[in-house]
Amino acid sequence: MSATQGVNRIEGIFDRLRSERGKALMPFVCAGSPTMEATAGTLETLGGCGASIVEVGIPFSDPIADGPTIASAMHRALTEGVTPRGVLEMVGKVRQKTELGLVAMVSVSIVGRIGAERFAKECAEAGFDGVILPDVPGEEAGAMAPAFRDAGLTMTLLVAPTTKRERVERIVSMCSGFVYVLARVGITGESGGRGDAPPESVSLASRMAMLREMTDLPLACGFGIGSAEQVRAVVHEAGADAAIVGSALVKRMLEAHDAGEDSVEAAGRFVRELSAGLRGG
Repeated sequence: MSATQGVNRIEGIFDRLRSERGKALMPFVCAGSPTMEATAGTLETLGGCGASIVEVGIPFSDPIADGPTIASAMHRALTEGVTPRGVLEMVGKVRQKTELGLVAMVSVSIVGRIGAERFAKECAEAGFDGVILPDVPGEEAGAMAPAFRDAGLTMTLLVAPTTKRERVERIVSMCSGFVYVLARVGITGESGGRGDAPPESVSLASRMAMLREMTDLPLACGFGIGSAEQVRAVVHEAGADAAIVGSALVKRMLEAHDAGEDSVEAAGRFVRELSAGLRGG
């Protein structure tokens, strides 16, 4: 189920963290990369490694905001036959083994093809707690929101540094669960050295402050985060409620797999390293 005792799991996680003055680490995994078995094993493992919520990317052919690492992982998964149905089936098997919040990152093209009401219902039945729609136009997001709400799922949209204030206000008003704040302009991927602050970190804190004026929802920041130092900068210096790590984790899992190593162990080890950034400096 997507909720326990009537409370959505994502909302419950953030409520608990706020009461404890804690922060969340939100790794992203691409379903089927390097294999569907590895994805399932990673979801079962990361809760014990410092993650609170995991984004599960449902592969699609044109990931417009994703850099070469995630785009390649999605292409690889698609060529191996990974489908939305297969991802839902995998999550359904994993759900009973973890209390992690699970959020599907999915293209609006997939949702539109299946139908918002049907997709939302099937996501909830599989055990997802919410969805992230990275490429949905505002008008379509508003039309889809009731389907996800009625299924007990959160719906998260993205806010970019270049988004004008009036549009930002519309976006956050349609979000539930949390708001996905892009740390920088461009495509996803690790930035700089492992000790570098995220790109545009100077203005990130001011953007967070602006968003706090618009919404009480938790703010999760991603794009370009790949080290404990960067996690710390995002959640403690910029003031985000959560740090999202995608390309860096996907890359390490693929490298481990291609080297004949255990990609699940590699994922757990890396997420443990990242979780050190949740603690203050």
